[in-house]
Amino acid sequence: MPKVDVVDLNNAKVGEVELSDDVFAAPVNQALLYEAVRHYQAGERSGTVKTKVRGAVAGSGKKLWKQKGTGRARMGSVRSPIWRHGGTVHGPQPRSYAYNLPKKMQVGALRSALTAKLNDGELKVVDSFQFSDPKTKGVRGALDRLEAKRKTLLVDNGENRNLALGARNLQGVTLLASYAVNVYHLLGHDRVLMSKSAAEKLSEALAL
Repeated sequence: MPKVDVVDLNNAKVGEVELSDDVFAAPVNQALLYEAVRHYQAGERSGTVKTKVRGAVAGSGKKLWKQKGTGRARMGSVRSPIWRHGGTVHGPQPRSYAYNLPKKMQVGALRSALTAKLNDGELKVVDSFQFSDPKTKGVRGALDRLEAKRKTLLVDNGENRNLALGARNLQGVTLLASYAVNVYHLLGHDRVLMSKSAAEKLSEALAL
């Protein structure tokens, strides 16, 4: 099992934690990572685009001229799709872009992402994210000491009100619970700071 240093909020080593080989020393599968990110982004699409069919556009429904005798082509409505300002045929309608990705693929991609972050030195395990008050200044100072000055993902277990309130106004900082960690956020941040309890929880939950 890989042994990872555990540091405090001052970036001083306070111990070590053993993590599962299945989760933090797994083969990095680029294809799985791609599929997991694509799956997440598809689920986030709003799908609200909508074009108006002939029944939704403005205009009278009166027949424009009589059917026969004028020499013109027959026409029943000014809202016909072949007319300017008429309805749209086969245009996009509101829909969901989400699709199902097998659970084994999602778990495999998550293992690959956690392993890649650890191998690249971008994952750090913190003993605890305990702050005395919900101040942004305190969280920002701790992140600076932990050398997390760019896009940072914070992962913790359970409710941590002071951390949530202190981190919510920091640009580029995202806070997730351990059960909500996903490949999209792991790969989208330069640094991952994970509490010791969250690392142990993931190591146990994702193990084979």
